[in-house]
Amino acid sequence: MNKLTTLQLLDFILESIELLRKRVAGIQVSDDFLKDDDSITKLEANLMRLQATGEAIKNLDKREKEFLYQVADKGYWSDIIRFRDLISHHYTDLQADDVFEICTNELDELEEKILKLKELL
Repeated sequence: MNKLTTLQLLDFILESIELLRKRVAGIQVSDDFLKDDDSITKLEANLMRLQATGEAIKNLDKREKEFLYQVADKGYWSDIIRFRDLISHHYTDLQADDVFEICTNELDELEEKILKLKELL
């Protein structure tokens, strides 16, 4: 296991979680992402950060599946990677609801898992 690279990816994911939280602050419902140009910019920035987070996890999954599986099963990580693929290849199919759901309900669990992985290094 390349610990330095793994640590960098884990830190990147944690940084992404923090940025996603900041950008969703003040967004009460998914439609708030669509109310004006600034809100749409937040939505698009969050999509980009979710894509990059998914890419980081995809890289970890390629190199260190067993490491990831110490804190969550294959399905958990695959869902994140599939969402990254959706952003990358089917951008027009995405809804503000998807981003809002992830940013308001999924980040705590991901952060907990990433912090546990850091402890395992």
